[in-house]
Amino acid sequence: MAPPEKSGPRINTDINVPQVRLIAADGAQVGVVTIQAAMRAADDSGFDLVEISPHADPPVCKLLDYGKYKYEAQKKANEARKRQKTFDVKEIKMRPSIDDHDYDVKMRAMGKFLGEGDKVKVTIRFRGRELAHPEIGRKLLERIRDDSDEHAKVESMPKMEGR
Repeated sequence: MAPPEKSGPRINTDINVPQVRLIAADGAQVGVVTIQAAMRAADDSGFDLVEISPHADPPVCKLLDYGKYKYEAQKKANEARKRQKTFDVKEIKMRPSIDDHDYDVKMRAMGKFLGEGDKVKVTIRFRGRELAHPEIGRKLLERIRDDSDEHAKVESMPKMEGR
């Protein structure tokens, strides 16, 4: 059974190539050196030899403090995760024969949801014989689209679901 592969860059003795392109701790290019010379430079400077670009020819290695490097990478990943915007999808349900006042209340709620940065899904629920007149529902959805034009953009067009 093979040992589990480490994730992340190879460091120090894990790097098994004859030559590497070495970058010093201050970012200056040292040049192409043997792996033994790179390891000696790492020992002399007190840093770790970290493989930055393994697919280059020869691989690029840098002298740096590996613990600090891992900490900075983890911190950067956490910051990216925090900045990632999450969208909630709020649903507003109506009937095709909705009264004007009820419609206004639903539109205010939709405006509030959109103001908070959420997406809104509008559902028109047909009951009984209302199913015979889907054009009434389409008119209502077009009215909603026109009334919310300045606040939102339509992501997907209306579609009939169910029966």
